[in-house]
This record gives sequence, C-alpha cells and structure tokens, in this order.
Amino acid sequence: MNPRRVVVTGLGALTPIGNTVSDYWDGLVNGRSGAAPITYFDASEFKTQFACELKNFDANDFFDRKEARKLDRFAQYAIVSSDEAIADAGLTDQIDKDRVGVIWGAGIGGLETFQNEVINFAENNKKPRFNPFFIPKLIADIAPGMISIKHGFRGPNFATVSACASSSNALIDALNYIRLGYADVIVSGGSEAGVTCAGIGGFNAMHALSTRNDDPATASRPFDKDRDGFVLGEGAGALVLEEYEHAKSRGAKIYCELAGGGLSADAHHMTAPHPEGLGAKNVMLNCLKDAKIAPDEVDAINMHGTSTPLGDIAESKAILEVFGDHAYRININSTKSMTGHLLGAAGAIEAIASILAIKNNCVPPTINHQTADENIDQELNFTFGKAQKREVKVALSNTFGFGGHNACVLFKEIG
Repeated sequence: MNPRRVVVTGLGALTPIGNTVSDYWDGLVNGRSGAAPITYFDASEFKTQFACELKNFDANDFFDRKEARKLDRFAQYAIVSSDEAIADAGLTDQIDKDRVGVIWGAGIGGLETFQNEVINFAENNKKPRFNPFFIPKLIADIAPGMISIKHGFRGPNFATVSACASSSNALIDALNYIRLGYADVIVSGGSEAGVTCAGIGGFNAMHALSTRNDDPATASRPFDKDRDGFVLGEGAGALVLEEYEHAKSRGAKIYCELAGGGLSADAHHMTAPHPEGLGAKNVMLNCLKDAKIAPDEVDAINMHGTSTPLGDIAESKAILEVFGDHAYRININSTKSMTGHLLGAAGAIEAIASILAIKNNCVPPTINHQTADENIDQELNFTFGKAQKREVKVALSNTFGFGGHNACVLFKEIG
C-alpha cells in the first residue's frame, strides 16, 4: 500500500529580509543582507554587536496590547507567519478542523521572557514576584497551542525541539502524521526570537558568532576562507501541508510535493559536526530513500551552510560523498548568507526558499564570498554572487543542530 502523498498548499514567512513570502523571495533573489547593528538592546559591550533582526515589525499591528503582552516574540512570529500561510492555502471553516493539526519547531522558545524574569527576580532582591504568564510565554509548545486556539484546529498539536533542526523535524513529523492518516492538513514550521542579551552573550561565550562588527552586512559568508562564525537571525516560517487528494478535492493551489524526510545523528560532539560529515551524509541518504529519489535527480540543495569554520567543510564533504560526480551539476546555496541563522526557524524558512526555487525555476545566491577556502572543493556550484535561473524539479534542504541532530527534507515538482 502506497502512503498518502503530501503537498504544500500555503506559505508564510517573517524574516530579516522580508516580512511576507513575496518580500522574502525578493530579498533572496536580489541577494539582500539582513545583518545590521542590534537595535533591541545596547550591545556595545558585547563581542558581537550586530544580528539579523526583523525590520518594521510591530506586534501591535497584529495583536491588541493585552494579547501581545501575553506572548513572547517567538510565539508572536509563529502566529503571524501561520496566519499568512493559512490565508494563502485558502483554509476555511468548511474544512473538518478535527483533521487539522499544528506541529511547530522552536530550538529555544521564550528566551527573552526567561531572561527578563530572571533579571527582575535578581533586581527585586530575589523576592518571588513572577509574571503569571512567565511559564506559558516561555514554553516552546505554546506556539502551536496558540495557533490552534486562534483557528480552532483540533488535530495533532505539539512542538519539536532539536536545536537548529527543530522546524525541519516538525515538517517531517507533519509529513508522517498525514501519511499515516492521523490528519489531512497540518500547519507546520518554526519560529525563534534569540536576538537578546542572553542569546548574543551565550553564543559569544561559545565563540560561535561572527565578530565582524565593522562590516555586518558581509559577516555571514558561508564557504569563504575568512568566515568567522554565524550571524544570529530571528523570525518564522510556516507551511500548510496537506494530503494530495484532500487538496485536489477542495481546489487548492499546490506549490509542490513534500516527498520525503530524513533524520540522523552525528553521535560525535556536543556542538561540533562530525569532521567527515558522516551524519550529514546519512541524513541526505535517508531522505533520498524515503522520497524514492535517485541522487542524480536532485537539482538544488539549500545547505545548512552556517558560515562556521568546521560546519561548511563537513557538509561539503558529505554532498560529494552522497552525489559523486552529479554534485558538480547541482546548484548549492546557503540562504543564511542573507538571513543569518534563525536557529529553530531555519529549516522552515529554508524549506520555503527551496519550494520557491522549484516554483520559479531559480536558485537564490550565496552572497559575501570573497576568498576561496582550499578545504572546500571549488568545482562545486555554490551559486555565488547572484541568483541563477535553471530548471528545478527536485530540491533538498539540510538543517543540523547542536547535539548532532540532522534533518533533511525533499521537495519535488508535483506530477
């Protein structure tokens, strides 16, 4: 018995280079950097003083003041992006809401809420005067919970947490829940709001972030010899995933098929990737097998490509291992060169980039590359500098997280 097919019928995005899907795509294809000096707090004493913040986002445009105060920014972003995706999909009250779920990813959740409550506790002589919304604002699963409450979706509802792979894990769980018949429609994706004192300070302590404070716009430079760490980003991506026959029966617009997903573990180190890309190789092989797609059918790969010294090398090695000579015919890119690294939301917004690459037959660029790294095969096509028009029928998207969590999703042209 063949499993039920799963297609994408709606998209929503809230990113450092665009607050809607159309603006996000415009930013990608035009190679726009979202990095700039931090405005959320005084970062002058931090090693890194810039990030990829959202621009022109005001929660009061989407929520009343009382409601906004009850939600951490990561949950606000989740609701706003999912609203766009749900509207794009044309979901109406006529659908069976018992068969609609929400599966959402967040690597950290309400970091700003946690930070502020602990600061208040310390400044108030450690008197236990906590906000009654402290815990509900903090927990990662509040995002899918609030989406379901707003829209009345009563199907499967939970959060996935696997660091930077969180939202790709959410997409894979949603794929399998629909395949298995537990739901007909699932709103899935991820959100993160890590641009806080604790986020910047914590990643600085790990020496994970770029410190190119003199030129933030070029700081995220995947595969460049002089890369010095990732740039922290924030935002959300939402996808409406739907069983194929269900989508057809209601006349839904279909972007493409989510044909498969793969998971693996590096089983190597708390934060560093396996140096030979073993986990990355396995996750792509697992994804291809699940999707029943041969390696030589893949046209584009949105790499994890964080701009870290070790990660970019390991992932490039893994691609050569999996695809052999065909690797040189694939357009490879890292959209993190523009958006920064959205942590738990990275997989969702990069999945959207892959879907739009198929829809528009165009692969967005990897920007900011200046100097070749002799440890990375320069014959690979990293789509440096400008977007490239080409036929894209099959696209992979990789996301890897601290702890060695690897996830890969495969989208293909509907046929």
